Amino acid sequence: MTNPAPPHNVNGAFDAHNPPSLAILDKCVHCGFCLPACPTYALWGEEMDSPRGRIYLMKLALEGKVEMNAKWVGHFDSCLGCVSCMTACPSGVDYGKLIEATRAQIERNFPRPARDKLHRRFLFQAFTRPEHLKLLRRLLLAYQETGLQSLLRYLGFFRLLPKPLAAMDSLLPPVPPPESILPLTPAQGEKRMRVGLLLGCVQRSFFSDVNAATARVLAAEGCEVVAPPDQSCCGALCLHTGEESQALQLARKMIDTFENASVEVILINAAGCGSAMKDYGYLLRDDPAYARRARLFSAKCKDISEFLCDLSPLAPRNPLRVRVAYHDACHLQHAQGIRSQPRTLLQQIPDLQLLEIPEGALCCGSAGVYNLIQPEAATELGDRKANHIAALKPDLVVTGNPGCILQLRSSLARAGHPLPVLHTMQLLDASLRGLPRSALR
Repeated sequence: MTNPAPPHNVNGAFDAHNPPSLAILDKCVHCGFCLPACPTYALWGEEMDSPRGRIYLMKLALEGKVEMNAKWVGHFDSCLGCVSCMTACPSGVDYGKLIEATRAQIERNFPRPARDKLHRRFLFQAFTRPEHLKLLRRLLLAYQETGLQSLLRYLGFFRLLPKPLAAMDSLLPPVPPPESILPLTPAQGEKRMRVGLLLGCVQRSFFSDVNAATARVLAAEGCEVVAPPDQSCCGALCLHTGEESQALQLARKMIDTFENASVEVILINAAGCGSAMKDYGYLLRDDPAYARRARLFSAKCKDISEFLCDLSPLAPRNPLRVRVAYHDACHLQHAQGIRSQPRTLLQQIPDLQLLEIPEGALCCGSAGVYNLIQPEAATELGDRKANHIAALKPDLVVTGNPGCILQLRSSLARAGHPLPVLHTMQLLDASLRGLPRSALR
């Protein structure tokens, strides 16, 4: 009597918890339309660093034909998760769900080197906890005001450090003074809506002026703005890098917070946060206590530009004679399909000239914490974007995501073109308030 064959692992190299969906994988017909849209393929021309190649690697792992080793993992670590391939794909492959599922599998099942683990742990502990970012902000302010940063840069200290650590300093802008937002900002004139505003993590600590501008614009358009001070991180950074358990916890907290706020819509001024929050219904699909609540929550979520375009403008726009290069954040244009709305808002400003950046669909290299984990690839992409922007000779650059603002400022400075990089809401706020061009910095 022969021995029975060992049981076949139907998930191959993956564990049983939500491996990449075979139904989504099978939608890919390997046509190649994604290749020119992919930033890493554009940089290196390597098939396995394209969406089509990564899908092939996922399927091999699912079939048990490859192991989850360092080389295999490296192709997924190099992916920005910008999902530009989804815009280019004629077959409707939801690559975003595939890469998130694969990265969650990697973080659970692949033993990363100790240095990588510590670096990632620091990023997620710092950037997903507003109280930690508040402390970090104070430390960084002292680091800059005492002249220590200038001294270390002059001495070339950061050239001695591992590149991910050196990247943290290169991306650090001058720490601005904090601009507080009231938990409730009343509408100007007759109230049209009661809206909630996501404060964000990095946004709240380092771009509080963007949040303040957003609240002023909404109030000027007749919205009562609720900004719960106890709101948590939305979990986007964790979700996009495979830290699934932490992403789930943060999503639940966010839902709890805004359910108690009694708002008609939840507005987001950070592209990565918006794409994650709109997907809570999928993220929490297996949670019986939150699945329905998550779907209802996500249905209320809108990017600020999306919302304002649907709301007929009331507040008069004052002229701003500026040449503006608009940069599409990946998680706005590709993940959320929001491209025309920010342009419409900018074109409402009299005398403003809107410029289109070549290769506008290609990522700037920020991609959440990608520029802190994969700094070499991020720098290449940032330099490429900066050269395209500089050729337009704009007065300033505008975008809809804090990570893009940091990346573009750093890249433009490195290229010798230190231009102001602002959020769309800052420019619209300046127009509504009648600020001079000199205030745009």
